[in-house]
Amino acid sequence: MDIALIGFGNVGQGFAAILRDRAEELRARYAFEPRLVAVATRTRGTLVHPDGLNPGALLDAMAAGGLDRYPDEVGLQRGWSAQRIARQSRAGVLVEASPSDLETGQPALDLCYVALESGKHVVLANKGPVAVDFAGLQAAAQRAGKRLYFEATVMAGTPALRLALDDLAGSGIRGARGILNGTTNYILTQMENEQEYADALAQAQQAGYAEADPRGDVEGWDAAGKVVILAAALFGLKLTLADIDVTGITGITAADVASARAAGERWRLIARVTPEGGSVGPERLPLSDPLAGVVGATNAITYDTDLLGPVTLVGAGAGRQETGFALLADLLDLHRREK
Repeated sequence: MDIALIGFGNVGQGFAAILRDRAEELRARYAFEPRLVAVATRTRGTLVHPDGLNPGALLDAMAAGGLDRYPDEVGLQRGWSAQRIARQSRAGVLVEASPSDLETGQPALDLCYVALESGKHVVLANKGPVAVDFAGLQAAAQRAGKRLYFEATVMAGTPALRLALDDLAGSGIRGARGILNGTTNYILTQMENEQEYADALAQAQQAGYAEADPRGDVEGWDAAGKVVILAAALFGLKLTLADIDVTGITGITAADVASARAAGERWRLIARVTPEGGSVGPERLPLSDPLAGVVGATNAITYDTDLLGPVTLVGAGAGRQETGFALLADLLDLHRREK
């Protein structure tokens, strides 16, 4: 399977590390031989090689400063634009792992359309395209006879979408609610350990869970983007961020956390989606609620079904290796179906 990888930050490098470390196992167990034939970054170079790029050498080059440090070899081409890679590279699959723009989906959204029109399957870690234009991308994939995958966009490598769309198919999903942002859950967990909000946020930034500008996480917008994706995938709803009632955790104080503890409850930032719409906001949950027991940077989602009742999935919702695994899982599914 020849793959063009757009975006080579944490997620892209996590994926490349898995390909480097698991190549023999993937070949032996699954007869699967993924090959990176193009890698593009916004500012640190692009590489194309029809016979494949070495994942280890790619990672070494990035560690040394950028893809311009990748060794020259016969057939290697540099400087292709992402658009040219999406249109002209020999890849059969475009993997989009660049940073997400939840308002416009660009420039990844246009790349997805170009890839599909050029006969490539599309696998997304980038939330923007599916949050902005899920129905359009699904229709374009259907017209092209190609597949669109986006497991990594909701709970990284924890198969929240695969559980809902495949394993719970026919179960009658009436709604879902979950902890879909690890940064806020980490902060709330630390506040339960009697830290002030500002101190917990600083610790989250130091641990790498929160960005230098954490507003997308702590104000609820990252979780809201995932609500948009779930609403489209589960119920065919076309929502925008403006359609979702969003409240973050910045207003929660140590006193609020102590009050909840005294009542046998915990604060969690809960994302909700139903056939009528979605919301994101802090809620006090009783300790008997499975979501109340989810601590640290872990994510979880509970599907409300009419045949099984509530079904809860708990696992990693972010991370370099974890999100890289989600890309691998989608590619393995594509490999099986293509076989």
